[in-house]
Amino acid sequence: MTYCAIDFGTSNSAVALPHGNGMRLAPVEGDHLTLPTAIFFNSDEQTLEYGRAALASYIDGFDGRLMRSMKSILGSPLAETTTDLGDGSAIAYTEIIARFLRHLKQKAETCAGAPIGRAVLGRPVFFVDDDPRADRLAEQQLEAAARAVGLADVHFQYEPIAAAFDYESRQTDERLVLVADIGGGTSDFSLVRVGPARMQRLERKDDVLAHHGVHVAGTDYDRRVELAAILPAFGYRSLDPEGRELPNRIYFDLATWHLINTVYTPKRLGELKLMRHLYRDARHFERLVRVVERRLGHALAARAEEAKIGVAAGGETMIDLNDVEEDLQIAFDANLLIDASRDDTARIVEAARETVRLAGVAPRDVGALYFTGGSTGLAFLSGALAAAFADAQPVFGDRLASVATGLGIHAQRLFG
Repeated sequence: MTYCAIDFGTSNSAVALPHGNGMRLAPVEGDHLTLPTAIFFNSDEQTLEYGRAALASYIDGFDGRLMRSMKSILGSPLAETTTDLGDGSAIAYTEIIARFLRHLKQKAETCAGAPIGRAVLGRPVFFVDDDPRADRLAEQQLEAAARAVGLADVHFQYEPIAAAFDYESRQTDERLVLVADIGGGTSDFSLVRVGPARMQRLERKDDVLAHHGVHVAGTDYDRRVELAAILPAFGYRSLDPEGRELPNRIYFDLATWHLINTVYTPKRLGELKLMRHLYRDARHFERLVRVVERRLGHALAARAEEAKIGVAAGGETMIDLNDVEEDLQIAFDANLLIDASRDDTARIVEAARETVRLAGVAPRDVGALYFTGGSTGLAFLSGALAAAFADAQPVFGDRLASVATGLGIHAQRLFG
């Protein structure tokens, strides 16, 4: 019987296991060390799929129910209810979370070659803002799900503290660290106190001086890329013969991941075909109809994300839309991304500033700015945050694994 640390994340999850004198991340999907937090009840194939496989089946148009970001329902009234799986059956939301945790645990046990009975789980500073009762309930629900899959000894650690553990282990004196965890759906900031004298303390709640966040992050940048660079080639923001902007709902839905499949219904396609006369450029209309008829909306979203990643460090790229129309390519660069997402970046930076204000600390007293989460790879975004705290040392952790690695450090202190 061994132990593990589980980062059950909103967008991605990971598991750390003992390895020699330290900890390592377990492969949880093929060779991947992280697993998208997604589960798909495939009613066509009568299968249950996780992670990348779940997303692929959903994108391919199989009937069923996709669940993402399950963590966000903990502590809410929704968590104690059931959801329809689309085949006439229903399942409790908490059972869906348990199934996902069981899948992670089984992958980790395969890697460890031993059963796992003890675990450290990460938790946000607040599952639910401004509601202590709901916050306690959320932790209890997550603990119950963990125990239901065979984890008899469950402990929790705050995710921003865990993210800073690796940095803390290299410090010789006490410092204030602003942890910037910018993922796919949210940008979360925590001001934490770290130092060698605090490192062995198992209870670290008092070291979190303030926490704040906004629901603006990586998927919002993807959406900006698609609207600003890709969809104009399909008529977005074009004018009709009377000089009015074309109806934009279909474009907004195509640029919003969880709404893309709604565009493919016969009703929506029929409505679109009645709009042919509004398009001055027939190519725009033909491309748009082709996307809907061939169900290429998720492919466009993927091209937007790839373009964002391609220019993340300040470069330029070509967006290849050959699956829509032969030789259709669109040039894209970092400056276009910066301009398109200026408001989102400003909101994220303001959230960081508000975190420090909530702690009653001056920006100059922040000793380090610790970046984690997939979207901190956007150079202009991390640069804007660094400029807001010019006296702080920028430190980059593993974008997808810092929290899991830190939880592993805590698990080793508890169980090792």
